[in-house]
Amino acid sequence: MARIDSLFVTHLYREELRTAPARRLLKELEHSARVIAEDDIAGQNWAIANQYSGYTSYASLTDLPERDPAFAELVEILDEHVAAFVRAADFDLAGRKLKLNSIWINILDPGGYHGSHIHPHSVVSGTLYLVFPKGARAIKFEDPRLGLMMAAPPRKARASLPNRSFVEVHPKPGDVLLWESYLRHEVPANASKAQRISVSFNYGWA
Repeated sequence: MARIDSLFVTHLYREELRTAPARRLLKELEHSARVIAEDDIAGQNWAIANQYSGYTSYASLTDLPERDPAFAELVEILDEHVAAFVRAADFDLAGRKLKLNSIWINILDPGGYHGSHIHPHSVVSGTLYLVFPKGARAIKFEDPRLGLMMAAPPRKARASLPNRSFVEVHPKPGDVLLWESYLRHEVPANASKAQRISVSFNYGWA
């Protein structure tokens, strides 16, 4: 009897922060994100210069955990989830750990989007969703082998999840997603009439 194995798995880790302390933290993070966005002139200018519809602290602030206790608390939670991802992926870290090397705020206005990209110089990347209004688009992941499939036929419209070339993940507020940093992804245009707010981060091999 024929046997088919699934090789070279691409991991997507998903956890829901729904406890009472987590809900309290999510509210604090949302408030902090909005306040920081209002005060961060450099980040606002970067968004304008790069035609980013909304705000991101990616290019302007590198000290969110030191700047705000809510972000410091968040990093402690993320450390635990990244450690679980490391175990699931069977990473051999040679006695070392993955450590946070960047964390930033994303506020996408209606119509805003984030083009296809990867996160170089990191091992694990992820996002925590704070506000995800009705009509906002999901994060969209691309099969990392896609560029090698020169003569492959397209996949069926209802292909099983492991066989799809693109996968959209529809998060809820409080969801944490983790993936390996080489995995190409994008955020299609925000079709909602409200802002979409998240916190993204990278972990490197320390």
